[in-house]
Amino acid sequence: MGGDDLGLTEAVSIALGGMIGGGIYAVLGVVAGITRAAWVAFLAAGVVSLCAGYSYTRLNAMTDNSGGSVTFVQCYLGNSDLAGMLGWTLLFGYVGSMAMYAFAFGEFAVSFVGVPVSVGGVPARPVVSVLAVAGFVALNLAGARTSGSAENLLVAAKVAILLAFGALGVAYALGAAPRTGLAFGVGELSSVGPVVAAAVSFVAFQGWQLLFYDQESIADAERTIRRAVFVAIPAAVLVYVLVAVVTVSLAPGALESHPHLALKDAARTMLTPYGLGALGGTVLALSALFSTGSAINATMFSSAHLAKGMLDDDLLPDRVGDGDANGAPERTLALLGAVTAAFTAVGSLNAITSFASLSFIVVFGAMSLLCLRERDHESVHPAPPAVGALGAGLFLPLMANNLRTREPETFSAVLVLVVLVVGVELLYFKHEALERRVVPIESERIDDALDGALDDAIEEFAERSDEE
Repeated sequence: MGGDDLGLTEAVSIALGGMIGGGIYAVLGVVAGITRAAWVAFLAAGVVSLCAGYSYTRLNAMTDNSGGSVTFVQCYLGNSDLAGMLGWTLLFGYVGSMAMYAFAFGEFAVSFVGVPVSVGGVPARPVVSVLAVAGFVALNLAGARTSGSAENLLVAAKVAILLAFGALGVAYALGAAPRTGLAFGVGELSSVGPVVAAAVSFVAFQGWQLLFYDQESIADAERTIRRAVFVAIPAAVLVYVLVAVVTVSLAPGALESHPHLALKDAARTMLTPYGLGALGGTVLALSALFSTGSAINATMFSSAHLAKGMLDDDLLPDRVGDGDANGAPERTLALLGAVTAAFTAVGSLNAITSFASLSFIVVFGAMSLLCLRERDHESVHPAPPAVGALGAGLFLPLMANNLRTREPETFSAVLVLVVLVVGVELLYFKHEALERRVVPIESERIDDALDGALDDAIEEFAERSDEE
């Protein structure tokens, strides 16, 4: 093991940081808006993610080529077009994730006392979000990256703040304010609401994938990543469940009026009896800024390197970036940043979250099916990939139907995005097949037109000859 190799602690930090880093701050308000049993939604999404994680680790162990979803499809199916389309879907999912983090960053930044809600009639939130994205593009262009030891400390601090938030919230609800109690939303467990919310929250569990793109830096990568995934996902579920129960219990009004900042209101409520309400809200908001910011940075780094690998395999057009670049290609980073900025500036948080979750449901479900296909291998138990595939297959239509019935405008926006993404993918990867089909048709039409024109000319010439 070299001095710069990352061990289990660092790997867990990367995976956990990718999930805790921004998911809870950006997603909780959206999830709680669907069901007050938000903790069940996070638990269900966590179980499906853990099964998908099992599929990833098994597929990774059975191939000599390190990588993630794109590599697995190439290795096990030998289909570059399908691998490329899956890679594009994953990239768009990462863009949606970064836009979601940037949206939450802007919301919490504008929530500080003294920060104007608008400047010159322009809302401040989109401006702050776009500036945040631009700042992290610049950091990645400069090659800045957190060291393993620093990452451990930063993730530990973020998790500690959220665990303290949860513990103090439970103590407040059961002790300082016994009439408050803890709200578990038991009455909603018989409805599809928690399952729909689980589908929407899926994006909050995608961070562990980042490990598969940087295996060269991890000591004993196969074993270390497998252990890190099985530690990080349950830990993230624990934190999400605790924070969800506390927030729904202490800030139900905030979840109705300004759901994106409900955690800050809950922190203020639980510390008010000690005269620390303002401080609690400020600390929570600062943690949100730091967490969402670091999530943007980590996701941008990983998505740029994913794109670089796809450029090397000719799965992205050359104009997107240079696959031979030392580090992340500059044009790729700029393009990712530009699309992310556009998403976060004009999109609603519900639409962005739903689109990103949809992307990861497709990818996680596909990898679970791929692993299930390899169930005859002695190291693959069919149950986890089956649960992963079934869960993803259930989440997809439920989320679509929920959006269609409850938020038709959001549904329309997500549908347009999906059609555009799939359309672009098909045009890029299937353009040769389309040309082979279109060209003969066009040639046949041209021949028919020429034949028709020739017949008309002959007929007209014959008529004139008869007249003469």
